[in-house]
Amino acid sequence: MRQAARSLFGRRARLRWVHLILGGALAMPYVLVGSVIIGPATGSTNVFGSFPLQLASFGVGLPLAAVTSVFPLTRPLEAAAVRWLCGVDADRLAFGPARTRGEKGRTASWFTLHLGVGGIIAGMSLAVPPFAAVLILLPVFAGLGGTRLGLPQFFDHPWALALSPVAGAAMLVALAGCAAGSGALLARWAPALLGPSPEGRLAAAEARAADLAVRNRLARELHDSVGHALSAVTLQASAARRVLDSDPEFVREALAAIEDTTRRTVGELDAVLGVLREGGAPGTAPAPSLAADLDSLLRRTRAGGQRVTARVDADPESLPPLLSREGYRIVQEGLSNALKHAGDRVAVDVRIAVADGSLEITVENPVTAPATVTGPTSFRPGGGHGLRGIADRVRLLGGTMTAGPTAGPAGETWRLHVRLPMKGTA
Repeated sequence: MRQAARSLFGRRARLRWVHLILGGALAMPYVLVGSVIIGPATGSTNVFGSFPLQLASFGVGLPLAAVTSVFPLTRPLEAAAVRWLCGVDADRLAFGPARTRGEKGRTASWFTLHLGVGGIIAGMSLAVPPFAAVLILLPVFAGLGGTRLGLPQFFDHPWALALSPVAGAAMLVALAGCAAGSGALLARWAPALLGPSPEGRLAAAEARAADLAVRNRLARELHDSVGHALSAVTLQASAARRVLDSDPEFVREALAAIEDTTRRTVGELDAVLGVLREGGAPGTAPAPSLAADLDSLLRRTRAGGQRVTARVDADPESLPPLLSREGYRIVQEGLSNALKHAGDRVAVDVRIAVADGSLEITVENPVTAPATVTGPTSFRPGGGHGLRGIADRVRLLGGTMTAGPTAGPAGETWRLHVRLPMKGTA
């Protein structure tokens, strides 16, 4: 019993009733236009004095409503009303304007249905409650004044007076039932008529994928930039602390390198966060490259005491901008991995060359801790996302990557080798 009462008079039912009455209010201008057409057509001067003529005006107005539903704001406004008043989940509705012919047809069907059903329920809501109230109070009025208030003669019978309150209450319950049922049907049909089309869902999925790609790219930029800076600053500060009393000149160089590293990293961080705030693309943020920043990267790394030898058998200025930027990040991450996993006492060898139409980057350092090989690409225990980030960059550029320990004359060496094609790089 309580569940039935809630379904008829609960908050959800009341909001859906409001939605239907809103549809009836929207239908009134169309009914007035319909009465202007019906009046001259039938020769009547009082269209609203005849119930059949009212229905005819209503019938003429609904096609006019379907025609006006082509306005772009119709679907967004109707979807918002359905979401707030009918309790339909937002992800099941399309809040943009109808663009395709199918979307416009479904929007017209919904608008006509909303105004048609809403007009009927709104009319019932205006007419039924006063008449039901009269029936409920009829025994009181009859007892006081002996009047039937213009009601049919059978209300003169005592049994009719006794049953009139029951009939009045039943009419109110029937009105509530009609409103609740109509609201539930509209809420069920709304996703089919106001929901996104398959093309719209595909476009939304593509936009979401593009947004995720941008976020992943920015995450890689932050990881590579900030992660390398923290590793380099840690190494530089540690080396300066060890020789604080014995080599003040080295300490000054290390502190200058720390200042330069943090300043550049803060600049890169501000650029990436600016892209996030403004919703731009990753390419809009200035990024370091091999052509402009390789020397400073090697200088800052060496300032911390790490022994880095670099051999560049290519002209960085001739590289495509994208390859130059991504190559810088790969070298940066290779140096960070060597620093984190091998330490500042280990020599690191960096080689950059162009061979057979591809940019080749190799970073090698002696292995000072056990390494675990898992498949074609190896990741050391305890590592973060550095090598995975390099692998993502290489895959997007159509290149190849190998990383893992290799045996050599001087012992086991950790070797990162990346090959990026120069042709076809956008």
